[in-house]
Amino acid sequence: MSQDLRNMRVAVLATDGFEQAELTEPVNALRQNGAVVDIIAPQDGEIQGMQHHEKGDKFRVDRVLADTRPDEYAALVLPGGVANPDTLRIDKQAIAFIKHFVDAQKPIAAICHGPWTLIEAGAVRGKRITSWPSLQTDLRNAGADWVDEEVVVDQTLVTSRKPDDLPAFCAKLIEQLQSPQRAAA
Repeated sequence: MSQDLRNMRVAVLATDGFEQAELTEPVNALRQNGAVVDIIAPQDGEIQGMQHHEKGDKFRVDRVLADTRPDEYAALVLPGGVANPDTLRIDKQAIAFIKHFVDAQKPIAAICHGPWTLIEAGAVRGKRITSWPSLQTDLRNAGADWVDEEVVVDQTLVTSRKPDDLPAFCAKLIEQLQSPQRAAA
């Protein structure tokens, strides 16, 4: 196990309906590299994962969104799934939480439908970005340069399209957090 991210705190913002692999694989990669990872949700207890259209496992929420300060975290992960970001993008607290990372220029990694929340947080205008293909019009209408690529990095933003892209997505997220600028922060 690498310890390159030792003591770095990373937030994963999710709610019911997240694509399970898009939460578990980044969390595992971050923890294997020494990061402290908290699953944050609007509600306490557990959140329901999905494996495409079927219910997956439930996951324990580490911190409730209302009781969590974004300045405690060095980076943010936004898993996809359809219901998860669709619910979060109309949650004012969730968008304010995400906006903190945007304004502070902290790394944000969003996959699949996760970029829907970035639109609401004002994070996509002028950014090169990818996502699940059905979001391309929404992202372009919000001012993003949408591309169909496995993983895209634009400054502090890392995006991917789907679960098949998770190896590249996780690698770029870890690389982003290991950069000398992040280490100094």
